Amino acid sequence: MAVFEPRSLGKGGAKVSPLGVGTNRWRQGTNDGAVKETWGALLDGGVSFIDTAEVYGFGKSERLIGDCIRADPRPVTVASKFAPFIARTSAAQLHRALDASLSRLGLAALDLYYIHFPFPFADLDALADAMVEAVKAGKVRHVGVSNFSAGQMRRMADRLGRAGIPLAANEVNYSLANRKAETNGVLDACRELDVALVAYFPLASGRLTDATQGEPGPLRAELGKVAKDRGVSVSQVALNWLLRRDDHIIPIPGASKARHAEDNIAALSWSLTDEEFAAIDVAAKPAG
Repeated sequence: MAVFEPRSLGKGGAKVSPLGVGTNRWRQGTNDGAVKETWGALLDGGVSFIDTAEVYGFGKSERLIGDCIRADPRPVTVASKFAPFIARTSAAQLHRALDASLSRLGLAALDLYYIHFPFPFADLDALADAMVEAVKAGKVRHVGVSNFSAGQMRRMADRLGRAGIPLAANEVNYSLANRKAETNGVLDACRELDVALVAYFPLASGRLTDATQGEPGPLRAELGKVAKDRGVSVSQVALNWLLRRDDHIIPIPGASKARHAEDNIAALSWSLTDEEFAAIDVAAKPAG
């Protein structure tokens, strides 16, 4: 039984599972069978927030997700991203990229569409206006940003707001090993604007869970202690901490095997005590 309730994508009214899945390692033609088993495990466990991007496997992730959707019609919330690389920052290019993503996914509309990163030479106002056009055309339901600073978030939220469209999410690197979102203003901005903080690399690419990566240190020792006391995995403890940290946070750990997905999902079935949360918080001092 899930302890954590569905979470909001900003003020737009959309609710998603409190945990999602990152699909950077999903590749059509490479790991189709394992991914389809993972897909089933995710939906069986109530995790239906699927995060992808056009650059993941040069479209192979989106194609494989499209295969999964056709094979298993249970409802999911799909997010993808537009990458504004150099010489690829115009509204027309965003619309073409969106159409290509929709074609690979086999969808008429994306539930959430992000600007993948704030490329220094991109006109963020123009991209925001292009997103407004995509929403009005019925091809995008909610608009997000990824890797944006607090200031860039506010600028995007203001521009979208002029058209009556709320900013839904900012997807950033956030974990117990990387707490910059707490000190650079991003988490505060998410609270202020009522925007979801979608946390990628919530397990720090294995650094929190793999004892072979670096020195154990106080954080891993505390995670291990809680995991042992609870009879759960270290990854569940790390995910549970993020879920407890703030209702705006939606972790999206990667999983391309069913057993990994099932372990991540189990983090939703229990909750850290205040004492456990505080001990982990102390062991993982925020980065400056």
